[in-house]
Amino acid sequence: MGLSRRGFLKVTGASVAGLALGRLGIDMAPVSAYAAGLKIEGCKEFISICPFCSCCCNVLVHSKDGKIINIEGDPDYPISGGGLCAKGASLKSLHTSPERLTKPLYRAPGSDKWEEKDWNWMLDRIATRIKETRDRDFKQKNEAGQVVNRVESMFHLGSSQVSNEEAAVLHQMIRALGIVHFDHQARICHSATVPALAESFGRGAMTNHYTDIQNADAILIMGSNCAEHHPMTFKWVIKAKEKGAVVMHVDPKFSRTSARSTFHVPIRSGTDIAFLGGMVKYILENKKYFEQYMMEYTNAAFIVGEKFAFNDGLFSGFDAKGKKYDKSAWAFEKDEAGLPKRDTTLKHPRCVYNLLKKHYDRYDTKTVSSVTGVSEKDILRVYEAYAATGRPDKAGTVIYALGWTQHSVGVQNIRLSAMVQLLLGNIGIAGGGINALRGEPNVQGTTDHALLYGYLPGYHNTPTANLQTLEEYLKAETPVTKDPKSVNWWSNRPKYVVSLLKAWYGDNATKDNGFCYSLVPKLDPGMDCSHLYIFDRMYKGTIKGGLIFGHNPAQSVPNTHKVRKALNSLDWLVMGDVFHNETTDNWRAPGFDPKNVKTEVFLLPSAYRAEKDGTVSNSGRWHMWHYKAADPLGLSRDMGTMFVDIMNRVKALYAKNGGTFPDPILKQDYPEKFDADAVAKKCNGWFTQDVKIGDKEFKKGQQVPGFAQLAADGSTVSLCWVYAGGYPDAGNLAKRRDLTQTPMQAKIAMFPGFAWAWPMNRRVLYNRASVDPSGKPYNPEKVVIAWEDGKWVGDVPDGGAPPMAMEKGTYPFIMTTEGRSQLYGPGRADGPFPEHYEPAETPLSVNPFSKQMNNPCMKVIESDMDKLAKNADPRFPIVLTSYSLTEHWCSGSETRNGPALLEAEPQQYIEMSHELAKEKGIANGDVVEVESLRGKVQAVAMVTVRIRPFQVAGKTLHLVGMPFAFGWTKPKCGDSINRLTVSIGDPNTTIPEYKACLVNLRKAETVTEL
Repeated sequence: MGLSRRGFLKVTGASVAGLALGRLGIDMAPVSAYAAGLKIEGCKEFISICPFCSCCCNVLVHSKDGKIINIEGDPDYPISGGGLCAKGASLKSLHTSPERLTKPLYRAPGSDKWEEKDWNWMLDRIATRIKETRDRDFKQKNEAGQVVNRVESMFHLGSSQVSNEEAAVLHQMIRALGIVHFDHQARICHSATVPALAESFGRGAMTNHYTDIQNADAILIMGSNCAEHHPMTFKWVIKAKEKGAVVMHVDPKFSRTSARSTFHVPIRSGTDIAFLGGMVKYILENKKYFEQYMMEYTNAAFIVGEKFAFNDGLFSGFDAKGKKYDKSAWAFEKDEAGLPKRDTTLKHPRCVYNLLKKHYDRYDTKTVSSVTGVSEKDILRVYEAYAATGRPDKAGTVIYALGWTQHSVGVQNIRLSAMVQLLLGNIGIAGGGINALRGEPNVQGTTDHALLYGYLPGYHNTPTANLQTLEEYLKAETPVTKDPKSVNWWSNRPKYVVSLLKAWYGDNATKDNGFCYSLVPKLDPGMDCSHLYIFDRMYKGTIKGGLIFGHNPAQSVPNTHKVRKALNSLDWLVMGDVFHNETTDNWRAPGFDPKNVKTEVFLLPSAYRAEKDGTVSNSGRWHMWHYKAADPLGLSRDMGTMFVDIMNRVKALYAKNGGTFPDPILKQDYPEKFDADAVAKKCNGWFTQDVKIGDKEFKKGQQVPGFAQLAADGSTVSLCWVYAGGYPDAGNLAKRRDLTQTPMQAKIAMFPGFAWAWPMNRRVLYNRASVDPSGKPYNPEKVVIAWEDGKWVGDVPDGGAPPMAMEKGTYPFIMTTEGRSQLYGPGRADGPFPEHYEPAETPLSVNPFSKQMNNPCMKVIESDMDKLAKNADPRFPIVLTSYSLTEHWCSGSETRNGPALLEAEPQQYIEMSHELAKEKGIANGDVVEVESLRGKVQAVAMVTVRIRPFQVAGKTLHLVGMPFAFGWTKPKCGDSINRLTVSIGDPNTTIPEYKACLVNLRKAETVTEL
């Protein structure tokens, strides 16, 4: 019997008497390591959460005399079991680093140095700059004369490092100021996830959870290197493999993930749809689909209207001039009752099933092989292994990350994986689902709270100018169905939107004034205010000032030459961060003379994770509380306090001096002081008056038990409806650490008592699809839920109604309008079926699948600094892809300050095959100059067998890879890969195409700072 250090201390009280335990058969070998534990003697222990990756590993933080002494993994955290990756293991050194920002710093226009300023001076000056810009540039009406109440000359770019509570007060501040250029890190990492999964199933979140991966019989890892980038995820992959699961890694390069998989399949970057389209063809032709699931739970039998067509790469309804589709051409046929027509015989030529077969008939293995560079043998190896899960007693799961999202077809990459899962019956079941491995630890939470211009908290679209009243907005945004068995949960949107407005504007929001809807800034229809457009407008001079918190766009946004030039054209810039980085110090970056940079810069020192309270939400939607273990280092402050202090100073200026349209600022219900617990309560929501719901009475001020009790009459408030139920009267459920499970739950590692998962602690979304129409589990060995004795048992059911075959039963996909998941998805910008298009820069001269070379709807940013290589451009014959590292995170602006991490990965490099190196006369370790049409960067050559040449369209094609964690500030090791990448966006989300552009390379003649 072994004993952990924590267990030893609990049992023995750290007394010498505990040594007698050795005589009882307890292995005392670990005691030799406990001497090291003496360093924490007299310390207080706090639970915090690692600030790297969405596994959100819990850590134990030991502090003494107000200082952090030790940080280690939490053995009680179900996902990691106390393990930490290299970054997590470096948390103590990062928290106590001498490189930390500890004082407010000011850089005057034209200055070549930072000046230390006190907080009051900085905050007053920031508030003045915000008010000056807002008053000068506020736009009450657009060119069409519609009221919009917005300001376009200011922006905010945010971080997933903020807690949910910080995100809530931040969003409220930005909307009150009228800022519409409002975006954050999710835009450039995982924004493709939400519209893809929501189109398919109704919600845009990871369907299952990390510990569930072990229940899979087949695992397709594609667009992810999770062993290195989300290491604790891979722990559960290995558990599944040990139980007999087939693990397939389809990725351009061989990595640690490949090494531990059953097999690795190299693929040309940007050709995932071709590969998955071939899998759809294989499943349909060989009838590998789960027939009952497909017929009952998807829209396979729905009949599409006569206007639908697909011809040579384009769907019907395409406007070539506007580069967009009229999606009404893709509508379903309706019957007299207004319901979509169905053909359960699947004989109608326009039923979804037949249109699907016809669409992917072109995706034969020979053509797929020619496009992807994957051999036909390897293609069939994957198809056969994964399609074998299309049975009731088998489960297959998909794991992806930025390798799928960061493309001009990013949304459709994910959409097609969802379609594969639906054909095989892999959604809602244990060991199934789609694992969207989000990046930063709170990308999920900050997406829930909508730190993105196009949403309000809780996944409501930002109001547009053509929806002038709340009534118009709710009518347009609330779906309607005529099918009595469809729950159509989004029909409750009015309750959630009104509760949000009441939370923002308090008693000022009344039914008579539309709950202050008029105060919310409006976008013009089609207006894009995401990263690429923010920097384009900044570069062109229409954006004058802004705020950046915990984000490093000067390193992490494509075409950084333009981004850096744009940032230095601003009048003023406010930043909050933990360390200096490429953005904070852009005014003195290589190539710029500080004397010529007019930007007034305010740099605010931010608290780090273990120095503040709050919640984060991991990719599996687990909502967890982290505790403040020590005061922030030096004079640094948590970002929630920064946001509240800035907003209240702006509010005071308007109250004292007046200004342009002050109502959104003066009428909002905003905290005077930031308190994470108080904001968490408001995220859940409470009753504003005494009410009776059914036979239960609730008092004014009482917490709502869940979102089912939210109302559209102003009697409830909630800052984010999906979090309702997480902080009821019983207390903050995010703090729970109960590992107890029923035998049914323990069999699939559900852990329902640990923390809280939205929605309503449901661990597997769409779980009613894991049972047949009568409620009997498809796989009795891995039961998620079951209908027993007139009730659901197991997980929290996704909709409490009886199974669909019963009299009062409902369909299991409660978030879609018609109650079924969507193989055919008519809501995406670039088509109801994913189609292979080449990346914006491609080494091919012909697309073998159609005459349409690139995504016809992709966003193309145009300026004198945005250039695209032509198809098969002989000057740039090599495909470049990007990836991250185990030792660094995102832009590296934090981890490059960790000595051990920097020693392990010290410099920018470029990975290439031996064949390409020989062709270019490059040796391992040589400094290489990499060039695209947009710029050049130097990197050290890593010549390796991990990347091999591809045979594509009858010729040899080379691919190279570079990590995106390095910039110019530290160490002096080359610069960002994004000096090379393209300003091209997916048409649904404008996520940039980082993963495939064209370059050339040569041995550097002169070496600069390497």
